[in-house]
Amino acid sequence: MDIQTIYQQTIKFAALKHSEQKQTIPGTDLPYVVHVCNVAMEIMTMQQNNTNFRLDFAVQLALLHDTIEDTSATFDEISKKFGIEVAEGVFALTKNENLPKSERMLDSLNRIKSLSAEVCAVKLADRITNLQEPPAHWDNGKRKYYKQEAIQILDILKGENSILEERLMNKITEYDRYIN
Repeated sequence: MDIQTIYQQTIKFAALKHSEQKQTIPGTDLPYVVHVCNVAMEIMTMQQNNTNFRLDFAVQLALLHDTIEDTSATFDEISKKFGIEVAEGVFALTKNENLPKSERMLDSLNRIKSLSAEVCAVKLADRITNLQEPPAHWDNGKRKYYKQEAIQILDILKGENSILEERLMNKITEYDRYIN
């Protein structure tokens, strides 16, 4: 199946799931699907310089990465529609709500790191996309915490994708303008 068809099938599913929740990008009125499209754009742009990278798989992960965490989508539903490897990747990108908040990111990063380079790339691309101007209601402590999480992501996934790592490092530096 060609990448365009894969993209269209996957974005329709993701858009439906996120719109059921009436989910928007925090601090904006933009539908949440804009975020997942931006993550997919990061992946597609990076892939131009990367051989031995499964673009179709990574694009599916980018478009679906928040569906288990933020919508009614289940592991089984994603597995049936997109295959077990996609479901496992989306699951790794999903924080475990049963853990204390302080442990969720590390747990997810450890699961991500145990999978393929494409899963790691999606996590890097996700944080690159998220390091925009933070929502106005975030206090300085929340902004600092978010930056520290980005540094943790970069440290743990170091060596997985040099292009996205460099972009994330630059975004982390730029994010300082939002911290007092």
